[in-house]
Amino acid sequence: MVLETSDSDDTAQTGAGSAEKATDEVPREFNFDDDPENPYNWPKWKKNILLIANAVLSFTGSTGTSILSPAHQQLIDEFGVSSTVAFLPLTTYILALGLGPVIGGPLSEIAGRKAIYIGAASIGGLFALGSGFTRSFAGLCILRFFAGFAYGPSLSIGSGFLAETYTPAERGLPSLLWILSPFLGPGLGPVLGVFLVDRMGWRWTQFTLVFFSVFSLIWVSIGSESYHPIIQRRRMKQLGITPPESPPLVNKLRQFLAIGLLRPIHMMVTEPIVGFLSLYVAFIFGVLFNFFGAFFYIFQSVYGFTTVQSGLVFLGVALGCVIGALNIALCDRLFYQPQVRRFPPHHVPPEYRLFPAMIGSIALPISLFLFAWTTRPSISPAVSILAIVIFGAGNINLFVSALQYTGDVYHRTNVASATSANSLARYCLAAVFPLFSLQLYRNLGVAWASSLLGFVSIALLPLPWLLFKFGKAVRKKSRYQTATY
Repeated sequence: MVLETSDSDDTAQTGAGSAEKATDEVPREFNFDDDPENPYNWPKWKKNILLIANAVLSFTGSTGTSILSPAHQQLIDEFGVSSTVAFLPLTTYILALGLGPVIGGPLSEIAGRKAIYIGAASIGGLFALGSGFTRSFAGLCILRFFAGFAYGPSLSIGSGFLAETYTPAERGLPSLLWILSPFLGPGLGPVLGVFLVDRMGWRWTQFTLVFFSVFSLIWVSIGSESYHPIIQRRRMKQLGITPPESPPLVNKLRQFLAIGLLRPIHMMVTEPIVGFLSLYVAFIFGVLFNFFGAFFYIFQSVYGFTTVQSGLVFLGVALGCVIGALNIALCDRLFYQPQVRRFPPHHVPPEYRLFPAMIGSIALPISLFLFAWTTRPSISPAVSILAIVIFGAGNINLFVSALQYTGDVYHRTNVASATSANSLARYCLAAVFPLFSLQLYRNLGVAWASSLLGFVSIALLPLPWLLFKFGKAVRKKSRYQTATY
């Protein structure tokens, strides 16, 4: 079955109803539900090839955020910039990752998912190559921005791919594997980057992204298109059925602007589910990227670690992500799958996706306060690293749960718009945090700087619990089509 959306609702919200409607009007003689080219009917190996392609490309794009962070001092020395300015190649890339999906998401619904993936891998790799060769600091910032902008769509349209390829009952594990890949990127990026910077110089951090891009391009090229309307039109032509008339270019542009630029912002402001979850996820991402700017300073000044040793600390984030992923899988088996057997097919209330978020909401303040008051010379650094592991686990639990919940609440293009809003919020805030992370820890000290972040996490803690209890009532008041069960 194809996920349905209300044309009238979309028209009211986007002004692009005619364009979407033209795509969704499928002739009655064409039964796409039972068609072998329907992604829901693909064999598992075909679905999983596309899942791997998405995961590899997402890992590549997310690794680019942090792989340059160990080069902070080298950038200061080579380009003669200040400590704060040296973070700009990091922050411009992160900011672009948030802006890319706003354009790439809706564009994928015109050109297809596969075309966007190919463009992300090839164009992102070219800009990464330019970043490695540039001799100008301004050029490095600009090229890094466009590299992030190119990779950005791969981090958002993956949720659309999951919704149109896997049924809700089988979506749990694939979505977990896909979302784990961009989380491992920021955690493993500094670990990889610190060895490259120490032995070969900062430019090889960018050349490594090129190698990752080529590997991603290979997987993407052998994958298939998953966007239903495009597949439907192709199949109708193959079967000799006249497809619906394609909407005029003006309508497509209007749809592109409305869905790509206006709808994500509109949903962030008017939809409590999108707005509050975007705020929560943006904060935890901001804290994560705050650590990219602060960990080297903290562990070198408190424990006398070398640059390489400080970089290895980020393995704690990656380990936490793996542990968090296992917890999400456990929650899916213990709490979500029993509901699949209890409710009619594809009608499990979305709130059952929130169990990992509720666990993560508790883990985050525990990790931040533990890190705050145990990071001192008199206490083993193993305790601080344990706090980082707990933070990584709580972070991914919240993020995965929020995206799974959003994907079950909203339908079709609304999913892409809600995800783009989340992406825009989290990467815009994450881009800002490294710029003041060093000043924050130098002025307040490790204990109170981390405690400040812990207090904010306590303020946000009730959100997933409130959504679990009142989510259905909130969904009923939505101006967009949402799940009614």
